[in-house]
Amino acid sequence: MTRLEGRTRSTGDHLVLALKGFCMGAADVVPGVSGGTMAFILGIYEELIGAIRSFDARFLRLLMSMRFREAAGHARWKFVGAVGAGILCAVFSLARLLSWLLHNHPVPVWAFFFGLIVASLFTVSRRIRRWRPRVPGGILLGAAGTYLLVGVVPMSTPDAPWFLFLSGAVAICAMILPGISGAFILVLLGKYLFVLEAVSHRDLVTLGLVAAGAAAGLIAFSRLLGWLFQRFHDATIAFLTGLMLGSLRKIWPWKETATPAGGDAGATAVPANVLPAQWTPEVALALVLALAGFLAVVALNRWAEVGAGPRSEPGHPFAPPARGDRERS
Repeated sequence: MTRLEGRTRSTGDHLVLALKGFCMGAADVVPGVSGGTMAFILGIYEELIGAIRSFDARFLRLLMSMRFREAAGHARWKFVGAVGAGILCAVFSLARLLSWLLHNHPVPVWAFFFGLIVASLFTVSRRIRRWRPRVPGGILLGAAGTYLLVGVVPMSTPDAPWFLFLSGAVAICAMILPGISGAFILVLLGKYLFVLEAVSHRDLVTLGLVAAGAAAGLIAFSRLLGWLFQRFHDATIAFLTGLMLGSLRKIWPWKETATPAGGDAGATAVPANVLPAQWTPEVALALVLALAGFLAVVALNRWAEVGAGPRSEPGHPFAPPARGDRERS
């Protein structure tokens, strides 16, 4: 068993972490939905960043000197392993199903995730401790950045090993950010379908290159996120909330394909958000699923709060400053 946040985790606790990882992996497979958002909903986001940061230079030095027991005690490998196993299980088991659903029934799928993200805005923003002037600015900055990003037209890119490594590194950074989907970044880089087919066909060479890049990007980027949480907690949460708000542009269920300005027949078509033209059974189903996604987040958040206990116990890597300390966010 592992001692984290002042308490001991049992085998059952790690199974729950694996289930939360499965939810993250299911979200990561869909372009436009972030596993980081799901981690926030489930109450493990900040702890996950802290756990990833524990695989640091000291951990590597202990491994290189063959002090394996000390290395295992330094790194929070049980937490990362449980969540990571859930993510991998979801990716390999759901990739083909979600690909089929997005191709054949896109509106109901996007509607469900739209409701999920809307509810997430409320649950994540509750983690802001003090609403100072920088907080609304952070939300607006994050929302504007994501809104513009999701409007970018996907590009054509090479399938060379170095670019697959780079794609993994960039996508994983987005994957752990609420509001920016790692799958969508792969779409922008022209590698989403390529990687999805590699998962379906168990192409271990391609998956290994992407995974190696993801590991490198995850270790580097988690340190930056950890530093931001420690020094600018509220401003960071506000910015992440804005990322989620801006991502709603991508997740809006009803779209039509618009020809880019200039009328170039060879240009890539850009999907534009529209309102449903008329009331149909599909529209009714989409609204029901959007409500189901909203209520699912409420239920997941309540489940996470009941099972997590206090979020600010001594020893938590991102515990809020003690009363009287200077607030820097």
